[in-house]
Amino acid sequence: MSCLDLEAVMSLPDEAPAAHGAEEAAESRAQGWRRLAALHSRIEDALERALQREHDLSVVEYAVLDVLSRQDEHHLRMQQLACAIVLSQSATTRLVTRLENRGLLGRYLCPTDRRGIYTEVTEAGRALLAAARPTHDTVLAESLTAAAGVPELASLARALEGERA
Repeated sequence: MSCLDLEAVMSLPDEAPAAHGAEEAAESRAQGWRRLAALHSRIEDALERALQREHDLSVVEYAVLDVLSRQDEHHLRMQQLACAIVLSQSATTRLVTRLENRGLLGRYLCPTDRRGIYTEVTEAGRALLAAARPTHDTVLAESLTAAAGVPELASLARALEGERA
């Protein structure tokens, strides 16, 4: 359970004056953003715990393996990978180095542009991803089901369930 009272955080206080026009729209967006952030945090925390415990992978390490494995040739340029996992290039480089040291990724020069570097998933990386994917998918489904029972998060959880269908 979360230490945070979602209803208190997600709704306007009763004594707040009614907002009008642009203020109302801005508050609605802010409230939607708070709900999305709360849902994201709950899911990411659950995934992080399960992936670390069962596979010695962080959520972002899982994301790297997953993104690369979905590419036709299981590789991307470092810049493309950074964009796909929403990290800076320097953070992506450090992350790739860690995964490379574990034998899960490899790097090689782009044959058509010697300045470009590709990152690819190794056989060991694909095997670890195959083992971790059921854990990821189960925890994600359980987290969405749990969130659907929280009134402030239910509509977002249902929307994500619809996306997966």
